[in-house]
Amino acid sequence: MDMNSSIKCSVDQCRYHAQSKAYCTLEAIQVGTHEKNPTKTECTDCESFSAK
Repeated sequence: MDMNSSIKCSVDQCRYHAQSKAYCTLEAIQVGTHEKNPTKTECTDCESFSAK
C-alpha cells in the first residue's frame, strides 16, 4: 500500500504502517479517547489501529 503523507505514524506494529517510512497507508483514520475528559495527547488513541 502507498503511504499517506498526511498521516504520520510511528507504530511499527500496526498493519497499516508504511514500514519504509513513519506514515500510515490508510486514506483516513479514526481518532478517539479512552478518557472521560481528555486533557493530554496521551489520552487519545488511533481507533484505526490493527495489529499485524
